[in-house]
Amino acid sequence: MSFQYFRVWDRTTRWFHWINVVCIILLAALGTALLCDDALGLTDSAKVLLKTVHVLVGYVFVINLAWRIVWGFIGNRFARWPSIVPFGKGYGSALKTYLKGFFRGEKVPYLGHNPAARLMVVALFAVLIVQAVTGLVLAGTDIYFPPFGHWIAAWVAAPGIDPSTLVPYSKTGIDPTAWDSMRSFRKLFGMTHYWMFFTIVGLVAVHIAGAIVTELREGGGIISAMFTGRKIFDREPVDVAKSEPEPEKVLPIRLKKAS
Repeated sequence: MSFQYFRVWDRTTRWFHWINVVCIILLAALGTALLCDDALGLTDSAKVLLKTVHVLVGYVFVINLAWRIVWGFIGNRFARWPSIVPFGKGYGSALKTYLKGFFRGEKVPYLGHNPAARLMVVALFAVLIVQAVTGLVLAGTDIYFPPFGHWIAAWVAAPGIDPSTLVPYSKTGIDPTAWDSMRSFRKLFGMTHYWMFFTIVGLVAVHIAGAIVTELREGGGIISAMFTGRKIFDREPVDVAKSEPEPEKVLPIRLKKAS
């Protein structure tokens, strides 16, 4: 039996994936600590410190996500949006065929994301974008960080007070009426951010489970490919284009009969 290696995930896509993984782990840990602030006995200064670190990691998360969105227009064909979003001509029939084969125990290998995985990936991107936007707003309302912090500070500052002098978690220089109005505005973003956190955790769990199941049932090196960029198949993948270049190499493997 011979196995064929194919280059699939480019370097930028792989870097995005692992930077995103690290950011989500750190943000989840910091966010959980902030949610449990009373149980942990955190002081206001400790909360400000945790939120500051949370926001700084969040900036890396947002920049990484923004770059991936751009890369979806200029990356290789597997990284581009037409190969990811679950739309386009023939997608419905491809999904139906894939699911039928999957439940029958048949191997239906794909170089890029299979039709079912495309649904998961788009769902993940959607919640990550919502989390990024709401997080940037909360960074401004909670500790007056960019890009909205200056505007929020100007909103809640009492007449005659320089907004830049406001200190997070301090009511000194705050207009009470404006503060209540701002907190009312913040509520929707805070609740959305809160529930998106649990949604992301759930989707990540499904994503990992899906990758493991696909690896075990279909092979292809789907997990190792996010490190090496290459997938390996013992048959031609469904989405190999006619213009696809020759595989990087063919590795013959002899299978010994069990004694």
